[in-house]
Amino acid sequence: MTTLLFSHPASLGHDTGPNHPESQARFGAITQALAADTFRDLNRLESPAAELAPILRVHPPGYAAAIEAAMPAKGIAYLDDDTPVSPGSWDAVLHTVGGAVAATDAVMRGEADSAFVITRPPGHHASQTTPMGFCLFNNAAIAARHARAAHGAERIAIVDFDVHHGNGTQAIFWADASVLYCSTHQMPLFPGTGAASETGAFGTIVNAPLPPGADGIAFHDAIESVVLPQLVRFAPDAVIISAGFDAHWRDPLANLNLTEADFAWVTAQIMDVAEHCCDGRVISLLEGGYDLAALGRSAAAHVAALMGTSYFSPSTDS
Repeated sequence: MTTLLFSHPASLGHDTGPNHPESQARFGAITQALAADTFRDLNRLESPAAELAPILRVHPPGYAAAIEAAMPAKGIAYLDDDTPVSPGSWDAVLHTVGGAVAATDAVMRGEADSAFVITRPPGHHASQTTPMGFCLFNNAAIAARHARAAHGAERIAIVDFDVHHGNGTQAIFWADASVLYCSTHQMPLFPGTGAASETGAFGTIVNAPLPPGADGIAFHDAIESVVLPQLVRFAPDAVIISAGFDAHWRDPLANLNLTEADFAWVTAQIMDVAEHCCDGRVISLLEGGYDLAALGRSAAAHVAALMGTSYFSPSTDS
C-alpha cells in the first residue's frame, strides 16, 4: 500500500500561547513518532499553501477575509475563548488546508492509496461562518467538497473518531445528501451536539455517542453496529477520516478509555470498507489529541494501519 504523509513547518508558527492544549508540541510529537524505522517507506511531502478557491467551496468570502484580518501583527489574539491565533497562524492555516487538498488530489488521482495530513490547526468544529474549539477552517469539509468539484466524486464519507463531536462538519453537511458524516464521540462533552437522534435532512448524519468511561469494547461495538453498516450502504467514492486521538485514556480533555490498538483497529476497519467500495481511497486529517505521548503513539498506530503494517511501541497502551 502506498501512503503519503503531508506536513509543513508552518504548523510550528501557529502559536496558541502557554498552557494551551492545541500547541506546537503536538506537531513535534507526531513527527518524532513517525521517525521510527517502521515508517522508513512512508512517502513524505510538504503541504502546499492552499489557494482560496477550495476554502470558498465551504466558507463564504467574507468569513475567509475576516479570519485573515483577525491575525495579529504580534502576540496572540482570541477568536473565541478557546481559539487563539498568532502572526504565523494564517500561514499555518493555508498549509493545513493545502495539505488536505493535496492529499485529496493524490488519492483521487490514484497516486497513492491513502494519505495522512499532520498539519494544524484542526478543523471539525469550524462551521461555515464560525471558528470554534481551536478550529478556523473545516479541513475535512474542504477536502470533501474538493473531491466532488475537482475529481467528480459523487459521494464522499467522513468518519470522525475524535472524542469531541464535529459539530461544524455536521452543520455544513446537514442538508447535503452527497456527503455521509459518521461520528463516534463522548457525550455529554463539548460542544454538546451529536445525539443519535441528529440524522440530518437526508439521513446522512450518523452519530454514535459514547458515555464517559467507555472503553474499546464499547467503541468497537459502535463502529461495527452503527458506523460501518452505514458506510457500506452509502458506498462512497472516497473516505475522509477526521482523525482525533483524544479518546485515548491518557488524554486530559475527555474521559474515554481507548488505546493505540483501538485507533489501529478502526483505521483497518475503515480501510477494509474503502477497499471494497472505492478502491481503498482514504484521506486522513489530524484533529485532536492532547496528551503528547499518547498522541504520538496513536498517530503512529494509525499511520501503520494505513500502510498495512503494525506499529509496536515499548510503552503502548500503558
